[in-house]
Order: sequence, then C-alpha cells, then structure tokens
Amino acid sequence: MTDLSQPPRSAEPAAHARPARTHAQHPVNRRATAVRWLRKTHGWFGLWGAVMGLIFGVSGIWLNHRAVLKLPVAQERTNTQIALPDPLPATPEAMNTWLQQALNVPEPANRVRVEKAKPVAWAERPAKSDEKGEAGSAKPLMQPEQWTFNFGGATRQIQAEYWAGNRSVSIRQTDNGFLGTLMNLHKGTGMTVPWILLVDTLAGCLIFLSLSGLCLWVMTTKRRTVGWTIFGLGSLLAIGLAVSRL
Repeated sequence: MTDLSQPPRSAEPAAHARPARTHAQHPVNRRATAVRWLRKTHGWFGLWGAVMGLIFGVSGIWLNHRAVLKLPVAQERTNTQIALPDPLPATPEAMNTWLQQALNVPEPANRVRVEKAKPVAWAERPAKSDEKGEAGSAKPLMQPEQWTFNFGGATRQIQAEYWAGNRSVSIRQTDNGFLGTLMNLHKGTGMTVPWILLVDTLAGCLIFLSLSGLCLWVMTTKRRTVGWTIFGLGSLLAIGLAVSRL
C-alpha cells in the first residue's frame, strides 16, 4: 500500500525550486522596469522640445554656415533723430519712460546701458611740460555720459542713443524678415525672461535626452565595443577641435 501521509519525493525539489526561480527574476524585472521608464520619459521629453528643437536646429545650421549660405535676411534699417522735450529727462529712468511714449512701444527698454563720462582716448596722454619744466594745467577733453536703450523683440529692434547735454536722441530701428527673426529667436536678441526660461527647459531636455539615450544604449545593447569606440572618437574629435580654437 502507498503511504499517503508523506508527499512524493519528486514534489519536494519542485517546491524548493520555485522560490529560487522567483528570486532570480527580480534583477531582470527591475532592469525591464527601468528600461520601460527610460523609454517613456525619453519620449515625453523629446516631445516637449520637438518644435523648439526644430527651430533651433534649422537656425543653428544657417548660423553655422551663414558665410556660405548667403540667404537674404531682409532687414530694413532706418536712422532718425528725435527732439527731446524741455526740460530734458534728468535720469535714465525718466528717459526710458519718455522714449517708450515717444516711440509708441508697448514695453520699456529691455536693456539700458549707462556709460559714465571719461576722457577721450586721444586726450589720455600726460600734458607736455612748458619751458620752465612745469606740467601744463589744461584739463583733458572729456567725453560726456552716454545712455543707450534697446527696445523691441525678435521682429523689430530699436536702439536709442543719448549723449548728455544733447537736445535730441539718435534712433536706429531694424525690421527683420523671416530669417532675421529666426536668427534673433536663436540668439535670444530682445527676448523676454519667459522666452529665456523656455529655452533653458529645452537645454535641460537636451541634457536629459543625451544621458537617457546613453543609458538606454548601455542597458539594451550587448555589443558595446563598437559603440564605446564611436562615442570616444566623437568626444575626442569635438574636444580637440574646440581646444584648437582657444
């Protein structure tokens, strides 16, 4: 008769083998989870920067080869003079407010530069001595204080230049075509803080896409010798070309 109180001997190894197989699958499951998460995140980050990446890619190629690709920028430049009111604006802030109204621009200047009065370059030499050996007492010729205001954005830029004591302001206006606007968007010329922060997010996306792409390649590719060779040669070439121009 068969003793039913004890399980068959063949069942014991199987019962002990199941936990061992489960423990062996944990690293594989974690690796697969990490790969799936990286792929999804890589795709979402790429989708966020897709449109801006296209804009910066096209404008970057044109800027990099602008000496060869002589495309028409279609810029129109005009120079005018605007008479100042009486009394004159006493401070750069007051001049900024008056220029905003006079030029009919919606926002104040995005950049204001004040250059203090200083001796002109050709008058910085020491004065010549007279016949008695005493230094001349003539004062050096001074260059008056200069205020520069930049208005506008990527499509139109207005630069106003004022020399202290003048009764007028010099105005230089530049109206850009499509390529000129694209170039200014790439360089951030005349753009506001929100645009600059948006471009920063694109730069962060590029950094993450580079790192996540490298991690995905390491985790999913078995033949790594050729890949590391290409990566190393590309890095050495980029660093070498950059250092050679410093």
